[in-house]
Amino acid sequence: MSVETNNRSNEKGWTRERIISVAARLAVILPLAIVSYHIGDLVPVATATTPNPVDANASAPAPAPAVTAAPPAPPAPPELTDLPPAVSVAPLKDAKGASFKLADFFGKVMVVNLWATWCGPCRREIPELVKLHKEFHSRGVEMIGLTTENPDASAEKVSKFIQDFQIDYRIGWAPVEVGAPLMQGRQSIPQIFVISRDGRILKHFVGFSPANTSAQLKQALEDALK
Repeated sequence: MSVETNNRSNEKGWTRERIISVAARLAVILPLAIVSYHIGDLVPVATATTPNPVDANASAPAPAPAVTAAPPAPPAPPELTDLPPAVSVAPLKDAKGASFKLADFFGKVMVVNLWATWCGPCRREIPELVKLHKEFHSRGVEMIGLTTENPDASAEKVSKFIQDFQIDYRIGWAPVEVGAPLMQGRQSIPQIFVISRDGRILKHFVGFSPANTSAQLKQALEDALK
């Protein structure tokens, strides 16, 4: 009886040891298998890609249109240095109907003003010219205003303008043969030319600046009278 009991005890002990051994192996193997499974999920699978086919017969893409620079502005016309002879002898008519020409005033310093009754800057400039005429006329300066307007259509407006602005110097009209050579393509008005006693153009003003024109014109007259 005692031997049988020992054998059964041994069988139970062996079975318990086997179970513990197997369980220990599973405890090691199972986590490794789980880790391997997840790592396998993370390994990217390389896929083959096919590049877009190139048509050997296709023409090359058209080049972008070239950007060309804007053409340079035409150069400014050269300044006149002398009163053109044709301008000096061209027949002119003043607001009173009298005929004259610029050559009549050679020997004096001349101020020739190109203007118009409709010109805003001209209307602001003329009172300054009236003041300068009063100051310099007795010193040998002849001031002449030539409007670029049509003489037939503007006669009444010019006469009224002379009265309204109390202009006491000669006012007349500038025909094309006088205005065009003097303006040299510069169409803006007013324009003033300071001309020496011998017909040289000493100073040319284009436009009117309330801050500068009157003082600069006065200085130009002082220089011309020296």
